Amino acid sequence: MNLLFFVTDLAKEKANYTTYRLAVTALSRGHNVYHMSANEFTVRNDNTVIIPAKRAPKRNYKDAIPYFEDLTESPKVEHLKLSEIDVLMLRSDPSLAQGEMSWAQTAGIQLGRMARKDGVVVLNDPEGLNMALTKMYLQLFPETVRPRTVITQNVEDIKVFAKSLDGNMILKPVQGSAGKGVFLVPQNDFSNLNQIVQALSKDGYIIAQEYLKEAEKGDTRLFLMNGEPLKYKGKYAAFRRLRKSDDVRSNVHVGGTIAKAEVTDEMLEIADALRPRLVMDGMFLVGLDLIGNKVIEINVFCPGGLRNAQKLEGVDFTKAVVDAIERKVKATSYYKSSWHKIQPATL
Repeated sequence: MNLLFFVTDLAKEKANYTTYRLAVTALSRGHNVYHMSANEFTVRNDNTVIIPAKRAPKRNYKDAIPYFEDLTESPKVEHLKLSEIDVLMLRSDPSLAQGEMSWAQTAGIQLGRMARKDGVVVLNDPEGLNMALTKMYLQLFPETVRPRTVITQNVEDIKVFAKSLDGNMILKPVQGSAGKGVFLVPQNDFSNLNQIVQALSKDGYIIAQEYLKEAEKGDTRLFLMNGEPLKYKGKYAAFRRLRKSDDVRSNVHVGGTIAKAEVTDEMLEIADALRPRLVMDGMFLVGLDLIGNKVIEINVFCPGGLRNAQKLEGVDFTKAVVDAIERKVKATSYYKSSWHKIQPATL
């Protein structure tokens, strides 16, 4: 199959990202693997989409690091029609899709829509991704698995919400990612609240959320595939992120560390509650960020960290992901080949 990875900016990617581990696994199966940045496709007058797709010069790689180095330093470029692609994986990075690159995520979604019209398997589904452009996507899921939350730009509404809580409050931007713009507001301490709200509201709406005390022990990233917890050789694709003592965030890039996760029945119940909506929205691969019995974020654009789970659990979860992609392509090919046999009266 021809597998194409769409990212925000290939020049700003890193070799240890999940994208390139998936690429190496797919390449080892004999598939053709290509890559593109958000600014590299052209739509011709007849609506034909042309992509100067990059691929690594060799066919055999044992590790993502030499693969990525060859891909970025000495790539081979093939100008492909979008219709020649079997699978398009949309993996734009929300942390990069800001400022001058704020258009990148929607460009990927539009490319995904055009690809679907050509019969390409698009993961994750572009319509689902369109609904998940902000953190407000979490509000579409059952209230029982979400922290208490208010979304507003009104500081008075935030104060009323804060007074209703039994503890501290978290403030963060609806559009944010990677732990950017996250503030902890101590219980009944509004001394800096006006300034925080003023700063955050410059970028749009604000999420005011109850602070979960379990956050002091960090959070757990659990991967789901086709709405089910990703499991391979009896191991769950999951890991814990432990925060620095002086930081409210657990993100690894701000100093958090990783540890082996215990996937509890409580976590699996959360996955069960999320599954119907995720499947309906075509979310093939997602990363849940869990604290206690709540999900605080659903990562759908470029869920990363499979390397961490692999390191801690000792199994290569990318094999299970590529297995599932191959099954999707096979099923799609079957229905394509059978479609002409269906008579109009049976539709």
